[in-house]
Amino acid sequence: MGENPETISKGYLSLSFAYIHSEKDILKLVTALIANTKGDGKEGDEFWTKSETLLYCALIGYIHYEAPPAEQNFATLLEMLNSMDTREDDEDYMNPVDILFANLKKKNPNHFAVRQYNKFKLAAAKTLKSILISCGARLAPFDIQEVRDITMYDELALDTLGDRKTALFLIMSDTDATFNFLISMIYTQLFNLLCEKADDVYGGRLKVHVRCLIDETANIGQIPNLEKLIATIRSREISACLFLQAQSQLKAIYKDNADTIIGNCDSKIFLGGTEPTTLKELNQSLGKETIDTYNTGENRGREESHSLNYQKLGHDLLSVDELAVLEGNKCILQLRGVRPFLSEKYDLTQHPNYKLTGDYDKRKMFDIEKFLNRKMVLKPDEKYTVINMDA
Repeated sequence: MGENPETISKGYLSLSFAYIHSEKDILKLVTALIANTKGDGKEGDEFWTKSETLLYCALIGYIHYEAPPAEQNFATLLEMLNSMDTREDDEDYMNPVDILFANLKKKNPNHFAVRQYNKFKLAAAKTLKSILISCGARLAPFDIQEVRDITMYDELALDTLGDRKTALFLIMSDTDATFNFLISMIYTQLFNLLCEKADDVYGGRLKVHVRCLIDETANIGQIPNLEKLIATIRSREISACLFLQAQSQLKAIYKDNADTIIGNCDSKIFLGGTEPTTLKELNQSLGKETIDTYNTGENRGREESHSLNYQKLGHDLLSVDELAVLEGNKCILQLRGVRPFLSEKYDLTQHPNYKLTGDYDKRKMFDIEKFLNRKMVLKPDEKYTVINMDA
């Protein structure tokens, strides 16, 4: 709600190599790729991960510095991987990629891509084959035609989000997590690009504040170094709002760094829930209140006596069981430097712009398919000029 943005971004995802400007950007992209495609299982031997990193850095470095702009994408990376075969009985065999790097080495022995590739080629042919199989399995989603298409080139211009008011929507399936790693990789590039632009162009702070509303944070994959980013991006006029069903979801993904991420959030709002870990930590952060208690006693016998005892005790402001049954129209807000307080949730139907939403009028419902459709709708009463162009 509120002021309309100047632009609404749409188009192809920004997972092409459009935002690689230096060798460190290559390593950042590779780190994000590996972190978000390792699957749910336990990570294997670190040797294989580091070997893959060497190969990815070499190939992406070659594509970035040597390939034409139209070929700087994941499709080219996949084609290079597919053409890399090894022969255990012939250590001197050179596949097409070996020949490319051999020629590049003659031209520039200190080339970044050449140095990475030389380290990768130190392994034996049998080991290289295992590494290539691992790479092929990791990049399998990029071999799907739809994913190839959306990563072919960039239309979003992420590095311009801090220049003017823009609304950018990243929409993925909420039931299928197969391609959620794409969203996480976009956030990785987004934070790096905006922080660099804030420092290099705007003297430390972006011209327009960028607020990232990261819904379903636990289902988009892992954003590398989020515990460091969330502590530093605020000074660049960037903020991140993390939405979670339960606090334990964050710990499942970011392990020990989850507490650091939560600690760097200036405000936390609890809308209700029954997850034990969340309730216990909220109970502890709310603290206790002081209550007065008194006990009375009476003894009856030959002589009757009475006693009255006053005490001051500490009592949980809200116990775990009280938090678990918090009313649906209530929430608890915690702000840095302010005691937590219980509040009523805002009634969205009372917002002055509620009548402009699809909930109020179905005719105003946003149709993403229609919005992204590039086909021009022809109307019978309009005149057109038809031009025949030779292919």
